[in-house]
Amino acid sequence: MSWTRATLLALLAVLFALCFSPEADSAAVPSSSTGNTKDPQGPLKKIFMKETDALNFFRKRTRRGAKSQDEINAEQRQVLAADERRREFHEEKRNQYENNAEEENDETNERTRESTEQWREFHYDGMHPPQEYNRQSI
Repeated sequence: MSWTRATLLALLAVLFALCFSPEADSAAVPSSSTGNTKDPQGPLKKIFMKETDALNFFRKRTRRGAKSQDEINAEQRQVLAADERRREFHEEKRNQYENNAEEENDETNERTRESTEQWREFHYDGMHPPQEYNRQSI
């Protein structure tokens, strides 16, 4: 039983110290009954709003609440901007692919032409003119 009294006495001492310490007054939020009900200034004005405004905000932001025309327009602008970025990205990728395919085609044609030329030079017997001038005209 004595440890219960000691614990209760210690808790009362801590409570007494907290109630009358100067730090406790600086952390307390002043109540509206003191007569000091002016609007908050500075950054606090951006954080706190009136109760009616807060209720209207949450009422307006329900899941089934209709969006205003400004919100619809803003969302539509965002969608259009995202579509434009996507279109530009795919167009750039397509251009890169086409350029790479064209370069590969050119390289393949060049290699084919070189190997054909080498084959003609190797098989030329000197008796007839080169094949490109030996074509019959129709």
